[in-house]
Amino acid sequence: MGHTTGHLTGTAEAGERRIDWAARFMPVLRAIGERFAAERPLAGLRVAACLHVTAETAVLMGALRAGGAEIALAASNPLSTQDDVAAALAGYGLTVHARAGVDRDTYYRHIHRALDIGPDLVLDDGCDLVNTLHTERTELLDGVSGGCEETTTGIIRLRRMAAEGALRFPMVAVNDTRTKRMFDNRYGTGQSTLDGIMRATNALLAGRTVVVAGFGFCGRGVAERARGLGARVIVTEIDPVKALDASLQGYEVRPMAQAAERGDVFVTVTGNRDVIRAEHLAVMKDGAILANAGHFDVEIDVRALGEMAVELNPGVRPNTDEYVLPDGRRLLLLAEGRLVNLTAAEGHPAAVMDMSFSAQALAVAWLARERAALPPAVYDVPSDIDAEVARLKLAATGVDIDTLTAAQEDYLRSWHLGS
Repeated sequence: MGHTTGHLTGTAEAGERRIDWAARFMPVLRAIGERFAAERPLAGLRVAACLHVTAETAVLMGALRAGGAEIALAASNPLSTQDDVAAALAGYGLTVHARAGVDRDTYYRHIHRALDIGPDLVLDDGCDLVNTLHTERTELLDGVSGGCEETTTGIIRLRRMAAEGALRFPMVAVNDTRTKRMFDNRYGTGQSTLDGIMRATNALLAGRTVVVAGFGFCGRGVAERARGLGARVIVTEIDPVKALDASLQGYEVRPMAQAAERGDVFVTVTGNRDVIRAEHLAVMKDGAILANAGHFDVEIDVRALGEMAVELNPGVRPNTDEYVLPDGRRLLLLAEGRLVNLTAAEGHPAAVMDMSFSAQALAVAWLARERAALPPAVYDVPSDIDAEVARLKLAATGVDIDTLTAAQEDYLRSWHLGS
């Protein structure tokens, strides 16, 4: 079941308060919602969305509704769903299929229910909805004219589909905007991941060794915030350029086989599977903390951990499970290996999601306008949308910047002028 019926009024009221609080810190998206209400760029369009059902997502849904869209929403992660927000959204005229803590079968049943709307456009966070469309709901494909993807993991999957000729409609890579990568991935993931770890464990990070697996924008943000809290940070990487970048920023760079023996806290942010495997678990310290901030729960080999353990003590703290190994060492797995920042905390701060979801909203409107001319492929968000979001955010925060003079513009356009 979704959250469309049968929920207490008090739950919905609590969700409304949470949504109102998030909206305070999302002035850009609120302004876009007001523009959408006047222009109605999505009038008559049906949208199926698979996103984290949080207060910030609710503000995005409100903007799209203001633009005229009919929306069916499913959760992209059952552990991140805020039930009170889902109840509130159901009262806003959306069809919501989400409930915290559901099993895998129910998770996919909710995606199917969202697709039952017969979407014109889709919004995805991890590509599960788009994948389901292409494998199990192919009867709906002819009606879908485009979509947006929010995550690095999802875009990797979409690019593989496009390369193999399997993608049937244009998808916009919202994750690949500069505002998304620089602010959402770096500052949002950095802060919210450590927030989740500290809420789950109450651990002091100062003086501890934090191992960050992956030095993309997300990993960079986690490493920066951990170092800022006084931790010693070791970075693991497979990309020589990113590894060199980490090294030149002063981080120690090691293979996971070496870092595993030294780490107190491990955070995976790679988008790949089996980053922490049995051979790494076998040499970790007693009390080592394992957290994942990549999209899917595959970066830490939880199955191997369960097979190695002689005892499992679930819920020793909220969102913390203790695995006892044969030699008595205890390893602490957070959020079942799922997204720690959305499971043990509340995800990115609303001020960060203001930029990401503003780009998403403007990209949806652009796609609604241009979709007929776009063949199936993965498209970047138009650069003017990215710049507009940044300008609106600067204006909302009272920051002024310089503009080019006429002479400077002439200089940049000319190749005749030299020293």
